[in-house]
Amino acid sequence: MTSKTLLKVSNLKVSYGGIQAVKGVDFEVHEGELVSLIGSNGAGKTTTMKAITGTLPINAGDIEYLGRSIRGQGPWDLVKQGLAMVPEGRGVFTRMTIIENLQMGAYIRDDKDGIEADIDKMFATFPRLKERRDQLAGTMSGGEQQMLAMGRALMSRPKVLLMDEPSMGLSPIMVDKIFEVVQDVFAQGVTILLVEQNASRALSIANRGYVMESGIITMTGEAKQMLNDPKVRAAYLGE
Repeated sequence: MTSKTLLKVSNLKVSYGGIQAVKGVDFEVHEGELVSLIGSNGAGKTTTMKAITGTLPINAGDIEYLGRSIRGQGPWDLVKQGLAMVPEGRGVFTRMTIIENLQMGAYIRDDKDGIEADIDKMFATFPRLKERRDQLAGTMSGGEQQMLAMGRALMSRPKVLLMDEPSMGLSPIMVDKIFEVVQDVFAQGVTILLVEQNASRALSIANRGYVMESGIITMTGEAKQMLNDPKVRAAYLGE
């Protein structure tokens, strides 16, 4: 059975700070998949994510979502269409409380009861946020902010969730928790594109993977096969 292609990136070229960071990239994400985009720092992964979500202009190529080009659309338009992003560095609203950040995630919705129910759901998923619901987001630890950024993105009820380096800079215990939540969200039917430097963790939970090096895709395949590939292991798993 072939599943529907939700996100398709074709010959994508993006410059960032005067350098061509993405040099003609092709990949796709199908409905019901968890796809990992791995690669070392500076490979062009974050630039690719920013281009998909409309926060960086693209030089050439196209990005299709639900079969239509979304090139040039703003992030707010994409959220309305079900494409949400958990950005690198978390990007929480530091001067707002946890509850206000979650409410901001639902700004495109007007179903008050549904929003309240989803906030309760986020608190069930992230009990630590519930304990601190009236605390300012800027006073929380990095791991707590990452949970909040994930919860905020999920409040828009996305069809596709893009996650950029969710484990970066977190303690091993917090990394375990974040990956646990990624798997829970995926199990609830959300399609996920996960960008990660932690290649072994990313591939261990993904269906398929892409390797990005110096702005191009150099390898793709089933995630479990890639985990056992000597080239991937040597380059990204420290062997």
